[in-house]
Amino acid sequence: MLRRSIILTAVLAFVLTAGMIQADEVSIIPKPVEMTVGGGEFELTENTKILVEDATQQVGDYLAETFEPATGFDLTVKKPGWFESKKNIIELTISDEISVGDEGYHLDVTPEKITVQGSDPAGVFYGCQTILQLLPAQVYSRTEVKGTEWTVPEILVLDEPRFEWRGMHLDVCRHFMPLDFVKQYIDYIAMHKMNTFHWHLTEDQGWRIEIEQYPKLTEISAWRKGPNGGKYGGYYTQDQIREVVEYAKQRFVTVVPEIEMPGHSVAALAAYPELSCTGGPFEVRTEWGVSRDVYCAGNEKTFEFLQNVLDEVIELFPSEYVHIGGDECPKVRWQNCPKCQKRIAEENLEDEHELQSYFIKRMEKYLAGKGKRLIGWDEILEGGLAPNATVMSWRGMGGGIAAAKSGHDCVMAPVSPTYFDARNSDSEYEPAAIGYTPNTLGKVYAYDPVPQQLTDEQAEHILGSQAQVWTEYIETPEHVEYMVLPRMSALAEVVWSPKKSKDWPGYQQRLAKQYLRYGAMNANYWAPIPKGLQEKNAFMQNGQLRLEEPVEGAVIRYTTNGKVPKADAQVYTEPVEITEDCTVIARTFMPDGKASVPVVGEYKKVTPHESVSVKNPKRGVKFSYYEGNFDKLPDFEKLEPAKKGVQPGLTLPDDVRENSFAVKLQGFLKVRFFGEYTFYTTSDDGSKLYIGDQLVVDNGGLHGSQEKAGTVFLKPGYHPITVTYFEAGGAHSLDVKWQGPVIKKRNIPANVLFHK
Repeated sequence: MLRRSIILTAVLAFVLTAGMIQADEVSIIPKPVEMTVGGGEFELTENTKILVEDATQQVGDYLAETFEPATGFDLTVKKPGWFESKKNIIELTISDEISVGDEGYHLDVTPEKITVQGSDPAGVFYGCQTILQLLPAQVYSRTEVKGTEWTVPEILVLDEPRFEWRGMHLDVCRHFMPLDFVKQYIDYIAMHKMNTFHWHLTEDQGWRIEIEQYPKLTEISAWRKGPNGGKYGGYYTQDQIREVVEYAKQRFVTVVPEIEMPGHSVAALAAYPELSCTGGPFEVRTEWGVSRDVYCAGNEKTFEFLQNVLDEVIELFPSEYVHIGGDECPKVRWQNCPKCQKRIAEENLEDEHELQSYFIKRMEKYLAGKGKRLIGWDEILEGGLAPNATVMSWRGMGGGIAAAKSGHDCVMAPVSPTYFDARNSDSEYEPAAIGYTPNTLGKVYAYDPVPQQLTDEQAEHILGSQAQVWTEYIETPEHVEYMVLPRMSALAEVVWSPKKSKDWPGYQQRLAKQYLRYGAMNANYWAPIPKGLQEKNAFMQNGQLRLEEPVEGAVIRYTTNGKVPKADAQVYTEPVEITEDCTVIARTFMPDGKASVPVVGEYKKVTPHESVSVKNPKRGVKFSYYEGNFDKLPDFEKLEPAKKGVQPGLTLPDDVRENSFAVKLQGFLKVRFFGEYTFYTTSDDGSKLYIGDQLVVDNGGLHGSQEKAGTVFLKPGYHPITVTYFEAGGAHSLDVKWQGPVIKKRNIPANVLFHK
């Protein structure tokens, strides 16, 4: 991690005037380290010249090419002459006198000229990205925009990145992506001042890179049976790979290739079954998930094959790193393979986990001999980590913590919140996605890649972070855009801007213009959903619909008849009185006409719950604990509990096992005031909450930690309360809160819970 303190040496000499542009009107994402806004502006015209030196020629050419489609200006890019005018110019230079680190820049905009000074060419490039964001959003259009004044506000910016690894991953194996879109994806990375493209090129479901020594990899491994019986797939030729790498280089993006091993390798085994433990035959997989068939770790031909593949990969990719996967490698084939067992014996290995470590260490040594560094998913920690390997931590932050504490570099890539193949929101209208809990925009922005458990010295090993886009359920470029925009902008700010400057309200305000930029690019971005609509809403006489626009400039349209609102539906302008049972559906409509997915709220007229008589109530609630394999909430009446007892609150009992159990909590809730009460459960996996016989919160199903809520009206006194919960596998958690008259949202305290 780059830890640098910025010392402002420049004199901020702007004259503050009544007509000055306000700093909060400037929308730069990621947020700069230091910024001061003045009162004037620079106007870009057809006569503007871009002045460069040898080291910035490439950046100047890029900037001119980027300006041209929208402005129509064919700007001159040249080195300054002796008598060069100092007005109406954009000057791009390298300077060792500015107080920023690697990739940093100093941007100075006056009415006469724009100056970008970078610590290196990458810094100059990022300064130019800031110039683009300071112009009207239409500058991102691919066609000429008439009648626009191309002005840049007077401003002084001093900026540098927090982390050196700022990345985006793309899986092109589950679903193949066209070459033009791969380039577009790199443009999105560069636009957000990110610098690493992790290209996932081999999988069970397809091999996407040409290897000349092994032609069957493109003849067989690149293709699988399509959904309609045809052939599905594709691959990139080595010339196309070189084209992408060069395209990325011009945008200061490093392309890190991923060649999966020893698992996720069925596509290669379909072409070369002799590299497996069983000898096959195999077909390129058409199903998602993890296959038991992997490369044979006891077969020397496996290593010969992979080393030959890596030789060609290394020639194509100048990246310091080569990603070898290393994740989700079942050991069952190795356990039953004579060659693998012989390898374990000959190498004095403890078990199959150490055999995987042997595999990874051998590949790491080979790559090191070629001047490359190995990086892999956090499973490469199992059985012992290769000496110079870098860990990419995806199963939470634990792998990264372990790596950093042992002195190894790490890139944080945890499922929550950096798996962008997870849904954007809880809306039932979101397109099909992998079954993770939604990684919302707010969750991404709140994330920090440096765990608190690390010392400052250990934290230096956190190189940065990246987002993942696995494409099992993402078939098209348009769908990829929907999943990454605008979440990419939130992650970009996490990995670029200083932690102390994180500002969620300010980011949301700046995001309004970012949406306009995406619209100008004709990108299929995710439009933010309306705020304020609960899934379940109960009322006695009159209910109220209260919504909030999620972004400046957008409007909310809604219906109360259960139909999805279209562009001519009622516009929400103020709270709406609800008098009858109804289904409210609302959508955000952006300034460019794009609509969000709908959000749904059920409104139901209810009578308040009567309290019940409880003789001799005792503090605490009863719990029943059950063990078994559950994939949903069971019928508890048909089960025999493994343990019963009484505990103070609505929490999981002590000493539950890690997985495969269920819990039922029962008691009485004592309410002091009549009124509306909202109950919340946050659970992993499923939970439900009942008041009496009424299901108030339905948070059932297999899922990660997520919150659901529901509302009831209660009269003073005792009310039966039941919470049910099950855990299938992975992490487990249960948290129950409430909110009501004179009660802010909080956990239900033990002093209002009773049993008899």
